[in-house]
This record gives sequence, structure tokens and C-alpha cells, in this order.
Amino acid sequence: MAGKNVLELNDSNWNTEVLQSPVPVVVDFWATWCGPCRMIAPTIEALADQYAGRVKVGKVDVDANQDLASRYRVMSIPQVCVFKNGQEVARIVGAQPKKVYEDAIEKALS
Repeated sequence: MAGKNVLELNDSNWNTEVLQSPVPVVVDFWATWCGPCRMIAPTIEALADQYAGRVKVGKVDVDANQDLASRYRVMSIPQVCVFKNGQEVARIVGAQPKKVYEDAIEKALS
């Protein structure tokens, strides 16, 4: 499902990995049946490698983690959210070019 630098996020590790993270966290809300989600998967993995050590990158399967998807009002996927200090600072809905994700990450890092 995910590359070596991509975390599998769920209800049990959400607080530790996302809300309490000392670095920004990029969260890809996705599902196995979602074509656009599969399209951006290589981009998400590339971002995880590119920003390794500076940001965390993780994926949330919305079918397996419906409570998380509901809590963050995920209405359509793919949806990529960037969290900093436990707060959502960016939300990108739909498949986008890599630069859109990079810009959101760079803003969170600044």
C-alpha cells in the first residue's frame, strides 16, 4: 500500500503520529477503490522520500477509518491535509500536480 517513508495512519496511532507530531504531517485520505487516489499514490510516496526527516507522510484508508474521515469532514477523496502542531493548516481536495502539495508542505515548514 505505502512506501517505506509513508505511515499507515488509523484511530489507534492518530494522536501520537499526527496531533502530537513535532514536525508537520501530510495526511492522504484515500480508498482502494478510488482511481484518482491510486493516481496520486506515487506522488505521495515521492513527497515522503523528498521530505524524509522534515515532515511525516501518512495515509488514512477512509473505509477502514470512517471515524477519522468523519471527524475531519472528508467528503470526497483523494483529500490531502497538512497538519502542523496538531492543527490542520492546508486541505487539498482531488488529484493535483505535485507542486500543489509541495507548496502546502513548504508553507507548513516555514
